[in-house]
Amino acid sequence: MSFTIQCRGISKGKAKGEIIVSKDPISFLSGVDPETGIVMEKGHAIEGRSIAGKVLVFPHGKGSTVGSYIVYALKKNGKAPAAIVNNEAETIIATGAIIADLPMVDKPSQDINSLKDGMIAEVDGDEGVILIED
Repeated sequence: MSFTIQCRGISKGKAKGEIIVSKDPISFLSGVDPETGIVMEKGHAIEGRSIAGKVLVFPHGKGSTVGSYIVYALKKNGKAPAAIVNNEAETIIATGAIIADLPMVDKPSQDINSLKDGMIAEVDGDEGVILIED
């Protein structure tokens, strides 16, 4: 059964992909390898996993302003997430999504902890909607 989650659009565009969920905030600077898209932060909930081509769901960003450029580098290297979903967007991640042309939404009407790895989602940053496919 498919369902829709209303959100606030942050960065325009649409993308579809498999969901990867992190309960931990993400720092792209030294937390994600821009060459591989693999999360390398020690002890992180998704340490060792690739975010490339995935709908990346996590609470919020953390860390340095350089993180925006890491998101951009991921895109240039073909290792960026397809889209980003946050509980609360913060400037670093929002800026990175915008300059990398990645759809991004936040403030979902449903708890993102209900989303599970492997679900398929289409994120529409223009309309502020996530469509979850069953």
